[in-house]
Amino acid sequence: MVTDAKELTALLEVLKEDEKPFEVVSQAFQRAFGRSDHFRIACALCAMLTDGLITAPAQRLVALFLLYDLYRGEPAATHPFLEFLAEQLTRAQSGPGSRVEHNLLCLLLADPPNKDLSKRSALEIRATLGAGEPLPPPDLGEVQRAVAERERYMPALRRHGVHPTVSASAGAADALQRAAADGGELALSAACSAAADGGAAAAAGLRELSLAAHEPAFVRPPPPLLAPTQEEVIWLSPCVEGSSLLWDNSMCTDNAKGTEVRELMSKAFKGPLVPQQQQQVLSELETDAKLVYHCGLTPKRLPDLVENNPVIAIEVLLKLMASSQITDYFSVLVNMDISLHSMEVVNRLTTAVDLPTEFVHLYISNCISSCENIKDKYMQNRLVRLVCVFLQSLIRNKIINVHDLLVEVQAFCIEFSHIREAAGLFRLLKTLE
Repeated sequence: MVTDAKELTALLEVLKEDEKPFEVVSQAFQRAFGRSDHFRIACALCAMLTDGLITAPAQRLVALFLLYDLYRGEPAATHPFLEFLAEQLTRAQSGPGSRVEHNLLCLLLADPPNKDLSKRSALEIRATLGAGEPLPPPDLGEVQRAVAERERYMPALRRHGVHPTVSASAGAADALQRAAADGGELALSAACSAAADGGAAAAAGLRELSLAAHEPAFVRPPPPLLAPTQEEVIWLSPCVEGSSLLWDNSMCTDNAKGTEVRELMSKAFKGPLVPQQQQQVLSELETDAKLVYHCGLTPKRLPDLVENNPVIAIEVLLKLMASSQITDYFSVLVNMDISLHSMEVVNRLTTAVDLPTEFVHLYISNCISSCENIKDKYMQNRLVRLVCVFLQSLIRNKIINVHDLLVEVQAFCIEFSHIREAAGLFRLLKTLE
């Protein structure tokens, strides 16, 4: 709806241009109001036409054309004012200028609409269409179907276009104001009855109940905030008997021990620790089991720790057995270079916990492959002896089922049969067959 006097003045100026062609008036309307305001101003035109606030016949013709022209390119289902124009067509039966409005609406709602209509002014339309006979009404079937589809989702009263407000008569309005000033309940009740009687009389005269398609926008200010009651304060600050706060006593505590362990682990990755430092790391890990996750060890740094400090590596891996990363540590341990320290670590792990069978088998296969691929005869003989001692330990402790690797281990023993430890391992296998 129109919100201020400036918009109303601009709208009335557009309606007064009844001597200009309709297309020129439509352009003037679009210059006066932005596209986002078209629907609101058009609703104001509907209300002014319905309530008889536009009395000049030529200006009424301009208003009807603007309502149609603003959404001329829209289909019947989405044109917001076709229903209103169809209602105006059915009402244009009596009164001054009604024949002109009837004929104009017939031309606008025809399918297809009259194309020369926009080039004529409201005064010309009034002179030509007012003299002839009423035109036959156009087929409004498409408009009625679009309206019926849209009304399916409307409330019953709104569907019939009943205006939600009824104006009281002047006498009833004065009585309400006097009763409100006096503050008496009886006077106010009598005034309400008078207003109801006045509304009923107006309804009987069909002057106040308007079948308007666009109700006025009522101002709905937000309700004021209420002062909180005593009961609501309880919800803001709950107080339950017997409740106590739970404190994390480890927060903001001195973490100097963790710092020392990280520093010692950094040294352990680079070289052997002295016995005192090694014992300090082991004792701290034993005291705080979670410290192993914050000591700086990663799968990538495990080979350095195994080679330089195998005792610490064994203790760390035992504490990481419940970790989700233990598989990554096993994978690194299997694929690292075979050495005395790595075999020592694996041997201690197999005696302390149950390692996955596939891990142990893969490590044994890696040991045998390393012995076969080494070029230095001295280093080869030394590694073969270590592997044979390692396998004998696994077999005697029943860590592995020798029948799963019998063929591979026997071939290894035959290849290096000139080495005493390999011959001893072969004899051990023969006794187990």
